[in-house]
Amino acid sequence: MRRHVAPGEAVPLHPEAVGFAGHYDFDIDVLAAYRPQGKGRVERQVLIVRDPVLSGRAFSCIEEMDAAFTAWVPKRRTQTHRTHQQVIGERAARDHAALKPLPPTPYLVAERHLRPVGKDCLVAFGGNLYSVPARKVRPRQLVEIRATKSQVMLHSTSVDASGETLLAMHPRAVGRGVRVVEEQHWDGLPTGKGRRTTTGEVLPRPRHDCPPGEESGPLQALLNRAAATRVEVGRRPLSVYDE
Repeated sequence: MRRHVAPGEAVPLHPEAVGFAGHYDFDIDVLAAYRPQGKGRVERQVLIVRDPVLSGRAFSCIEEMDAAFTAWVPKRRTQTHRTHQQVIGERAARDHAALKPLPPTPYLVAERHLRPVGKDCLVAFGGNLYSVPARKVRPRQLVEIRATKSQVMLHSTSVDASGETLLAMHPRAVGRGVRVVEEQHWDGLPTGKGRRTTTGEVLPRPRHDCPPGEESGPLQALLNRAAATRVEVGRRPLSVYDE
């Protein structure tokens, strides 16, 4: 639940809880407010385990505690449940047989955030920068970050032609100020790494013709400006202007 509600009102569930239930194909039945009977049934499970296994005992290691639980479970399954009056072990076998198989992939619990793409195809998250393919995004485009303890996955907010949304996957950086970049993601930038991205073709820059044997470039273009001082111009005395 995201907040408490009055009896009879709809319960706003957390999106992660809804996604988890949908992944494993079950419904969330929220206990009604101010229902001590239901709350007592939930807390009763603690006493069922605590009294016969933990009370009055001390354990020196986890393995010893696990052994105590393992020895207790067969005894518990031979007992008759007080609510449905069935043998617990037999009811558990029927319940297990009715369960559906688990999905092939487990549900991924992750932080989810929306972040804009920078002009250098880097996305900021947690004080670090992560790259996305330049040919699949544009500057200021929002992408979804799904972050676990070990990975950062960047997804588009819309599916592509193949129905996929994943743009990039990186190991999660440790600390702050780290740039996690795949060099291939910069393919498609106009010039070099970390430059502006474009959404169309890059037009070639105009080049000034230079005599054969002379190099062209920004520095040489500045030096060639001195050639203008060698252009011959007509000279006349100032008296011409007086007349």
